[in-house]
Amino acid sequence: MIRVISIVVATLLSGYILFASFYFSEERQDTSCQSLQVVVKDSLEKHFISEDDLVGLLKKAQLDPRKQPMKSINTELIEKELLKNEMISDIQAYKTPSGIIKLEVTQKMPILRVLSANGNYYVDNQGTTMPISRRYVAHVPVVSGFVEKSFAVSDLYKFALFLQENEFWNDQIEQIYVHPDQEVELVPRVGNHRIMLGTLEGFEEKLAHLKLFYEQAIPKMGWEKYSMINLKYKNQIVCTKK
Repeated sequence: MIRVISIVVATLLSGYILFASFYFSEERQDTSCQSLQVVVKDSLEKHFISEDDLVGLLKKAQLDPRKQPMKSINTELIEKELLKNEMISDIQAYKTPSGIIKLEVTQKMPILRVLSANGNYYVDNQGTTMPISRRYVAHVPVVSGFVEKSFAVSDLYKFALFLQENEFWNDQIEQIYVHPDQEVELVPRVGNHRIMLGTLEGFEEKLAHLKLFYEQAIPKMGWEKYSMINLKYKNQIVCTKK
């Protein structure tokens, strides 16, 4: 008898939980969006996009969720729309039980700035481009000269990734100049000389030779002795004195 009662109670309790869950879920869906909360995760480091920008984009696309019924809000559509912005790397939009739409936004990370007759833009760490921002300037190597976008997002992108991941060269290389034949010249932060890298083929080996030269020759000769350090010839460093 006790066992039968226990089974009945358990069945009724399970039924109530299912009903309550369904009822309150439906009740929440009938409510309107109380507010829109935006978190730009890396806003302390980069300032390419703001909460006002995101709200403006949603209003323009008629996707502002505020005061709209929760059940009619399509968070996937919101994500898709905001990802059209070239400053955004990733976005997560979701609903909360309290009737709030939350947006978690990750901005793109620029690793190179291109200033050329073919356009002014950033190349990010995913190998895509992003526009120059009027509110924030990223401190990354600047590329000028004869820069085609296809070259910027391929060979130059790989070179910039190498610089970013190498503490010594990331601190040392300030500017990159591209010649019409796609040979590359570097302007370092330290020293009043230029570095003719040549093509970007085998740039890791070329820079390894240059670093060895810096460590062994520069302490004896000084930073001001040479106007040009040429690395374009295999296994050679040709220096031009001032």
